Amino acid sequence: MRSADPCPPADSASPPWRGTRRLLFALLFAGTVSLGVWAMFRILIVGGVSPLELIILGLFTITFGWITIAFWSAIIGFMLTLTRRDPVTLSRRRPVTSPSDTGSRTVLAMPIHNEDVARVVAGLEATCRDLPNDAPERQIEAFILSDSTDDAIIADETAQVAALQARLAGQCDVHYRHRNSNVGRKAGNLAEFSQRWGRRYDFMLVLDADSLMTGASIVSLIDAMQANPRLGLLQTVPIPVRQDSLFGRANQLAASLYAPMLAAGLSFWHADAANYFGHNAILRTRAFMESCGLPNLRGDPPLGGEILSHDFVEAALLRRAGWQVQMQTDLAGSYEEMPSHLLDFAKRDRRWVQGNLQHLRLLFGRGLHAMSRLHFLFGALAYIASLIWLGILAVSTADALARALTEPNFFTSDAQLFPDWPLAPPPLIMPLLAGTLAMLLMPKVLGLILALRRRPAEFGGRSRLAASVLLEALFAMLIAPMMMIFHSRFVIGVLGGRTVAWDPQSREGRAVPWQEAWRHTWQATLVGLLWAVITWWYTPVFFWWLTPVWLGLLLSAPLVRWSSSLTLGRSLRRAGLLLVPSETHPPVVLRELARQPTATGQASLVPPPEELPDEMPIQSFSAFDYQASRYTERRNTPARRRKVARKR
Repeated sequence: MRSADPCPPADSASPPWRGTRRLLFALLFAGTVSLGVWAMFRILIVGGVSPLELIILGLFTITFGWITIAFWSAIIGFMLTLTRRDPVTLSRRRPVTSPSDTGSRTVLAMPIHNEDVARVVAGLEATCRDLPNDAPERQIEAFILSDSTDDAIIADETAQVAALQARLAGQCDVHYRHRNSNVGRKAGNLAEFSQRWGRRYDFMLVLDADSLMTGASIVSLIDAMQANPRLGLLQTVPIPVRQDSLFGRANQLAASLYAPMLAAGLSFWHADAANYFGHNAILRTRAFMESCGLPNLRGDPPLGGEILSHDFVEAALLRRAGWQVQMQTDLAGSYEEMPSHLLDFAKRDRRWVQGNLQHLRLLFGRGLHAMSRLHFLFGALAYIASLIWLGILAVSTADALARALTEPNFFTSDAQLFPDWPLAPPPLIMPLLAGTLAMLLMPKVLGLILALRRRPAEFGGRSRLAASVLLEALFAMLIAPMMMIFHSRFVIGVLGGRTVAWDPQSREGRAVPWQEAWRHTWQATLVGLLWAVITWWYTPVFFWWLTPVWLGLLLSAPLVRWSSSLTLGRSLRRAGLLLVPSETHPPVVLRELARQPTATGQASLVPPPEELPDEMPIQSFSAFDYQASRYTERRNTPARRRKVARKR
């Protein structure tokens, strides 16, 4: 191995007040959830609590807790962004510079699998052309890592990469490797590359096939890694771009307005134990190789076998080994693309459901940081929450129907002289409902305030920005019930043993035909229709409370069809609605990507550089050597060593 000591340097400062921040967030979370659960309990306890109401209370507690995390993260992120404070160091934001007397070698590693070759090459070329060439000590190369299985695609990759090498000659070295196996998928692809060429590079910046980054953002990430020798991974906040459909443009606006602010709030309490999204992030190659060899999970898929959502796990392993994992929340110039319509978006989520539910098996892995365990839990809850929400609605409906179909009995005893009149519920229903709704909408309101204060022109102006936020919020509300049904089916399917193939995702915009929209949504539509008819017939009051749910389900097919419309999306753009900074002030890389040059001539593919083989040991979640690692400063104190020795 390159180093006899796998531990990171111990002389770099840790984020200040790290424990205090987490305690503060925990207190805010616990206080808010306790207040909400108390209010719900007071509402349900009137007249006694039935088993169904106990179930409602338990499910509400989980759902309300999930809402609370997003609420307080948004509040904290808003305050940090407004005051221009770094969420990790809490200091005023300032440019990070690396020591001038040190050099580095960085690889832009792009794993691909049966992708659109023209888009891959165009995106990588735009990124490479934007790299500065005024710092020769900072060497940056690119490596396309293919494990494609289609012969025609492989031939196209070879031809187009050869042409790209010729076009970028003298500006950026581009290498190409094709492996004949898809074992381990993306994680296996990167691991195989690391074992063959990892020693050649100090840092590895992982890009997806649809990733796009500016040269300035790449240099900033490299400088941050050099400035902090304990930093093992630095994740950016990638923003979706190049969307034409209504669905894509609404999500593009939401990410531009809310994602950096929410990420800042999360980073405040994550500190140096943040998460990894699997792309648009830079890793210290030595740390990655020594810490992130992924094992297979015992058992068969979907919950066993290869680890699918590898990014969360790699971040946890880096933190366990002593490396800091941080998120750079204010870095502009990190972009990605996304599915253009709801069906492809749900298909991608289906794969993520399977991968994130696997993480529940790792919750009690040896040596993992507490924050890493929370990342595993929250990643699974992101999808389980939909099933819980569906459960709350179903149980609440059953309870409402039971009350409507049961004759009231005001005399519960033969010796009773006076009736037991029903008690009125305490005046807490509307405050609880209004408070929950306010917490759900608060991130959108705060994101709007920041944009109105800082950069309204980049979103089309103040009035158009406000109208765009209202349109996005309405659209999000309407599709929420449909996504609830999709995610609930996915979770049940995975827990029932169903697995899916991880094929390349579609990113090209297209209008979904009506037939396809009905084929995928008729079940949700039928559920919405029956729900509306039954509640209207037996309990009209509850029918009106459920309006956002059954209406969204009834409109499932039209929503899929209309939101996929490129014509509608482009019309909204011309009207100045749902505009984002990447459209009003596009960076050079986006303008360069629009050219998408094609392969010309008969250029020969330049072979990759000489290999420098090295090991990438497989990690274990059932055993861990605490003495060989310092994943926090406290682990290396005499008291901690004595405590560990007693356990061993």
